[in-house]
Amino acid sequence: MGEETLPESTAEISLPGFVIDVAESERLARSLGHRTVEDLLPSLVPAAMRQAQVPISRFPVGAVGLGSSGRIYVGVNLEYAGLPLHHSVHAEQFLFCNAAAHGETWIRSMAVSHMPCGHCRQFLQEVRDSSNINVLVTSDGPHAVYRPLSVLLPRPFGPPDLLHKDVPLLLDQHDNELGEFAAVMEGAVGGCNGEVEDSVLERKLREEAERAARGSHAPYSTCAAGFAVADSEGRVYAGSYYESAAYNPSLGPIQAAMIAKAIGSSTAEIVGAALVEREDGLVSHEGTARVFLAAVAPSAKLHVYRYRQSDGN
Repeated sequence: MGEETLPESTAEISLPGFVIDVAESERLARSLGHRTVEDLLPSLVPAAMRQAQVPISRFPVGAVGLGSSGRIYVGVNLEYAGLPLHHSVHAEQFLFCNAAAHGETWIRSMAVSHMPCGHCRQFLQEVRDSSNINVLVTSDGPHAVYRPLSVLLPRPFGPPDLLHKDVPLLLDQHDNELGEFAAVMEGAVGGCNGEVEDSVLERKLREEAERAARGSHAPYSTCAAGFAVADSEGRVYAGSYYESAAYNPSLGPIQAAMIAKAIGSSTAEIVGAALVEREDGLVSHEGTARVFLAAVAPSAKLHVYRYRQSDGN
């Protein structure tokens, strides 16, 4: 796969962050001569592409979405050398994970650098009223237009095929009941003592992983899970588990935590991590967490907190 080059006309635009508030979004639109904030989105895509982490493909993808709140959310693709490709994060997944983490309830429009792959078209089905999300593909050229997602996936398989209509979906509010604490597994991933000895930081990791688990979207397995990492500067980043009706496009909590780390612009080493999940769940992320950390942070200390749900859950 060849390296991707950025369009020169918008290459000089810089992003103020992965989340752009309403006032700044409107100011940017006016300063660049756009009539609406929706018209602004394609202009920000090249700047998003520059934030991609693509050591394998060298093919950056950027996605910029407008929420119903008026905020703009940015997504990029993330790849990890030394790991299987399924650990990668797609730009559209990054965008919607970013929006969910910031309490957004819907994405009205999205501009992406390249045509969304089938994996992402399927993942977006987890959003309520997903067929009406407008998508513009900037690589279509200067005459690119917004089209509803239903045009890209006209006969979808998704939540309506498996869930009751009232079950919360991806951008809906979630408050999963974790149940009673059952057990903790701990130890360094790489067989050494690990680098997190600060009990305050370990407590923060657990709290953030629990918060992420309560906010996860796991209606198909009912195995809510959350993951948190701490960097060497003491900052903690957490991510929730987001399932897909088609299973494989699901976004694991490890990838979601790495999205949060990217949003926080952290390049510092990961020194500790915490995973919260069900004790007897049909889905477990512990193996994935250990494989991932062994490749990117072999000295990190991992705690796995397991919760036992009551018979009624």
